[in-house]
Amino acid sequence: MTSEFQPPYVPLPGVHGALKSLGFALLSAASVAEWLPATPAELDALHAGWDHLPADGYLKDGGRYRSRRHSCFVVDGARVQQSPHRAHWQPLEYNALHGGMQRWFEPMEPATVALPVWNRLLVRLGEAASALRGAQPWHVEAHPFRIDTTDGIGRPTPEGAHRDGVDLVAVFMVARHGIKGGESRVFEANGPGGQRFTLREPWSLLLLDDARVIHESTPIQPLEGDALGWRDTLVVTCRAGGFQGD
Repeated sequence: MTSEFQPPYVPLPGVHGALKSLGFALLSAASVAEWLPATPAELDALHAGWDHLPADGYLKDGGRYRSRRHSCFVVDGARVQQSPHRAHWQPLEYNALHGGMQRWFEPMEPATVALPVWNRLLVRLGEAASALRGAQPWHVEAHPFRIDTTDGIGRPTPEGAHRDGVDLVAVFMVARHGIKGGESRVFEANGPGGQRFTLREPWSLLLLDDARVIHESTPIQPLEGDALGWRDTLVVTCRAGGFQGD
C-alpha cells in the first residue's frame, strides 16, 4: 500500500515567502478561511455551484468523468470586473492534449459570481500574484471542476504534468467524496526537485508560480466497489498582460 504524504502547509504570514523561494505554497483550510476571510456558511454557498456543472464535451480521451464551467475576470487591486464570455484557449506548448483549440465552456452561474466571498477570493489571489510579479492588473480565468468515477477512473489532469502559461495558479481543494487517489504533485520545471501530497481539507489551497514549477494530480477511483465518487476543485489562474489567445 502506498503511503500518503501530508501537505507541507505554511503559516499564513509565510505564504508569499514560500511562493517566492520554493515556487509553491500550501495553505490549510483554517488559513484560507482567515485569509479570505470567509465563514463556513459562505464557503458552503460557493460550493453549491458545483452541483450544476455541465459535462466537459472536449475530452480527447473520450472520457465522461469531468464537468466544469469557465469565466474570466480582470482584477486590479480591489476592483474586480467580469469579462465578456470567451473561449478557454491554451497553446500546445502548455497543453499537448487539449491545446490549440477553442473550448467554449458554460460560464459560471451569476448567483455564484455575485457572492461577496467570490469577489474577496479573486482580490486575494490578485494580491498574491502582485506580491510575486509586481502590482498590475491580472487577467483571471476561473474553472470550477468536478472529476468523478463514472468511467471507473477519473483523471484530474489528463494532459499529465504541465504548466498553464500564466503567472500564478491557485488550486482549491473544495471537496472529496467516496474516492481514493487524487494525489497532487509539484515538480521544479528546470530541476530534479519535487513534492507529492494529498489535499483532503475542504478549501485548502495550493498556490503555484507557473514559471518555476509543473504540476499534476493522479487519477481517482471509487473508495468502495463501483460507488460513484467525486473530487471538486476550483482552479484560478492569474496572467499579466492579457488572456491567452488574445
